[in-house]
This record gives sequence, structure tokens and C-alpha cells, in this order.
Amino acid sequence: MRVPSRSPGQQPGSSVTPAAPARRRAFSTPTRPAATPDLDAYRAAVAELLVEVGALAGASCTAARQVLIDDRLREPAIAAVLDATTQGLIGARETLLLEMARYQPNARSSAADLTALVRIYLLSRVDVMWWRDTPTYLTDAQVDASPDLVDLEWLRRRDLLNFRYTEQPRTLLRRGLRAVRRRLRPDATPRTAGLRFRRARREMVALLNDIARQFAASTPPATPPLWVTSLVRSAEHQHRLRRLGYAAMLPSGHCLGWAVDVEMEWFGRFGARDTLAELLLARQRAGEVNVVDEGQAWHLCLAPAARRRLRRAYEAEMGV
Repeated sequence: MRVPSRSPGQQPGSSVTPAAPARRRAFSTPTRPAATPDLDAYRAAVAELLVEVGALAGASCTAARQVLIDDRLREPAIAAVLDATTQGLIGARETLLLEMARYQPNARSSAADLTALVRIYLLSRVDVMWWRDTPTYLTDAQVDASPDLVDLEWLRRRDLLNFRYTEQPRTLLRRGLRAVRRRLRPDATPRTAGLRFRRARREMVALLNDIARQFAASTPPATPPLWVTSLVRSAEHQHRLRRLGYAAMLPSGHCLGWAVDVEMEWFGRFGARDTLAELLLARQRAGEVNVVDEGQAWHLCLAPAARRRLRRAYEAEMGV
């Protein structure tokens, strides 16, 4: 049996009050994303700055150099990149001035003079701008334990690497053996300390394999393969290198796992240095890497835009 509703319902003659209109949701105007810095303009502005730094290289020009740095780093082309790093424009400026004040030329440093120091520092800021949200490998233990890094020796033994490297000798015996080999065959390999960590991101392995294949195809058959002198480093090791006199910048793309150094000078013996240089610069022009001329070796950092493609390339090469 149907039970009548107790609700009186609408009474005759009564008016129905219309429902209040729903409150319109307020939408905030989306924030316009910051424009991507023009890296061509940045590199051109840095090149102009280096000419001026070179003209003020004397010991009596310290104050003039500081005024120059203060002025030029505020130029829009340079400021846009530095301001997008974790340090920001002011932090990058202070770090550069401190590096210049502490600079002492030595045989170990890739910075042969103050101009080279400024070049290495400023051009490598592109790395830390690109990867500013990536955590730093602070300690050696973090590098050794990271699941994001693969063991190069495991890959080398399975003939999955197209490039070469050598490790730092860890014992007195191994150091002695290396010294003997260098005396007997001084030019057989590059004059490099070797890798402290034989680990790398998968994307970096794919990048180096790709460059090595292109280099081999562009040079005479007797040319040695691409030689890698440095890969991932911990901040702990970076400080160790600084104490030894190396131009090891902080922050660094090496400590993020996205930078490598490749030998250049040694390939001059085989007439292949310029070929390798052009291959690397072509990849920079294509937006795949950042390149920093550090003299004997060149520093490369992978661009975030190339990460996915190279990860897929690694997986295809390794069959994973």
C-alpha cells in the first residue's frame, strides 16, 4: 500500500522560491611560465666577456675585474641563465668572484688562466640550470649504491660499450704498474688519472655509445675509440679534487650524474681532434648537449629534452 508523504508539498497559491544560483568558481589567471633562456645568446655574451677578462688578467686589475663581472653578469642574456640556477644570479656572481680570488694556476687544473676559469664556470652553469631539480650525489657511498647508475665494467665485459676508459688505481702496486706502462709507452693512452667511479646513468651510456659510433665512422680505421676521462662524481669527491688543485666547480653536473668529460688533446696525434670537436659542437647546436672546452678534455652535459630518447636507445641496445 502506498504511504502518502508527510510533506505538505507546494500549497495552492504559494510561490516557489527559486534556488539560489550556484556560486561561480573563481579561476585564477594561470601564471605564465618563465621564458627559456636563449643559450646561443648566453654563449655569445660569455664569449664577449672572456675577451674583456683576458684584457684585465694582470694582478693589478683585480678591482677592475670585479667591476666588469658585476656589470656583465647583469646583462639579460647572462642573467637569464644564472637566475635560473639553484644559486640564482647573486649566488652565482659571489661564487665566481670567490673562485677568481682563490685561483692559483697549476698543472692539474683545466683552467690554464683566469679567462679559462671564467669560461669553465659560466658555461657549466647551463648544466645546473637544466638539472636544478635533480638531487646531488653528496657522498661516495651514494654514488656506489644508486639504482639510477649502472656499472660500466659489467657492460664492458659483455662488449656493450663503444668507448674506452681507465679506472684510478686504488693500490700502490697498481699505481706502480701504471707508471711503468707510461714510461714504456707514454702516448699509448691519454694522460688522465682515470675514473674514480665506473658508474653512469643509462642515458649517458647511450649518449657516449652514440658519439663513439659517429666518431668511429668519421675517422680513419686506425683512430682509437672515444675515450672518457670522467663520469659521475660525488660532492665529496668534487671537494677532494678541489683540494688537489683541479678546477672542480660546485654545483656541478658531474655530481648530478648528467655530465661527462671526454679526451680531446690525445686525439690530435691521430689527426682526429677537430673531427671530434665538430661532432660535439654539432650536438650542442642541435640542443642535445652542453659543451665546455676544458683544454685537454671537453665537458659534456646531456640536455633534459634528449633524456627520453636516449633512455629508449639504451634499453634497445641492452635488450631490456
